Amino acid sequence: MVTIELVYDRGTIILKPTAGIEVPRFFKFDRRVNVFRAFALHYLDALDFFKKRGYKVADYVLKPIEGNLTVIRKPKLRDYQREALKAWLKAGSKGVIILPTGSGKTIVALAAMMYHKCPTLIVVPTLELMDQWESKIRKFFKTDIGRYGGGKKKLGFVTISTYDSAYINAEILGNKFKLLIFDEVHHLPSSGYRQIAELNAALYRLGLTATPEREDGLHVNFPYLIGKIVYYKGVKELSGEYLANFEVITIKVKLKDEERRKYRLLVKKYKDYLRRHGIRIRSLKDFESIIMKSGLDKEAREALLAWREARKIAFNASEKMRVLRELLAKHRGDKIIIFTENTEMVRRISEELLIPEITYKTDDNERKAVLEGFRSGKFRAIVTSRVLEEGVDVPDANIAIILSGTASKREFIQRLGRVLRPKDRRAILYELITTRTKETKISRKRKKALGDVNVTL
Repeated sequence: MVTIELVYDRGTIILKPTAGIEVPRFFKFDRRVNVFRAFALHYLDALDFFKKRGYKVADYVLKPIEGNLTVIRKPKLRDYQREALKAWLKAGSKGVIILPTGSGKTIVALAAMMYHKCPTLIVVPTLELMDQWESKIRKFFKTDIGRYGGGKKKLGFVTISTYDSAYINAEILGNKFKLLIFDEVHHLPSSGYRQIAELNAALYRLGLTATPEREDGLHVNFPYLIGKIVYYKGVKELSGEYLANFEVITIKVKLKDEERRKYRLLVKKYKDYLRRHGIRIRSLKDFESIIMKSGLDKEAREALLAWREARKIAFNASEKMRVLRELLAKHRGDKIIIFTENTEMVRRISEELLIPEITYKTDDNERKAVLEGFRSGKFRAIVTSRVLEEGVDVPDANIAIILSGTASKREFIQRLGRVLRPKDRRAILYELITTRTKETKISRKRKKALGDVNVTL
């Protein structure tokens, strides 16, 4: 019987020797060192391939972190969480589970950890989520917890890392864990982050998200990177019993005469450019081509600036501030999160209405103070620009107001998810739309994204 060796090397598997044996197609010949090499992702595929052909395998790939996981209390699973876990296990402990924000995706992951009790790497997009995961793990398990991110670099039997840190250290982490958990897994297929999965030999892989689709279509790579979608439950299926009952209310506002005049001129300038150059915007890629041209082409740059300014006028219509004041007065006793597309509008709302703000410029201490004040009830409302869509636990908020935003399905559903956690009060999401602008089309796309949700106009 022929004996071959599989050796881990910086996120890849090296095959030794290769003379006289059949080599699987996912191995590529590395002429620099005269060996066949494959991404560590293919570790199990390689084992299966060689064992089926009768080769004896000397396996030097995994060197998992030593330790143990002691269960302090068992996670209590709801029916759908139990179904999700069962579907994942049936798929070989690989795949993506899709559940709405607030429905307990983390509990499913904790149950998966309890089932396998093996070295685990948990990858999350934010430092806040690192803290939340650590808190949950300590609640259910006794184990050594490591952290990669936020200036920390410590390995543990269970290690929590940001996507950035896991990507930077992918070659180091690649053979130290048997279970990978990707929270907000829609981040994973990007050109850089995908290497976290490709350079890792973990036997089991679990992805969690409420919104798997990406605008660039790269979500089609889930089966390759982590496994297929094994379980899905939508918002409407869980609202009422497990999530708050809710409604989406659209409020239409008009541009003032001067705003309308400027908007029309800017849109005309942009469309005239497209027409002169025979450009049709049918996809994100088409629009990106204009952005690329704008670096060297003055006309393209001016057209792009006109598009941005027109968009800004529609998003920041002055009439929206009047409606916002009315909504804040109407919901004086509620907990409210206000979402806008840009930081300029956030600052205006914060200064004029004395509402705490959180943007990408807000430092960690201030951010934590604002969120804690919101949770405790010290602040009844906060305003933000695209930084609280995911990774922030605000369980008692029941009103969301979208002053402006993109057509992204993910963004819209995640904003809705901020107010869907179980509660006695009905949750409401208001979206303010400027009529006779691109915002009307954006609103239609967002409603389509929600599918079976009850929408009132």
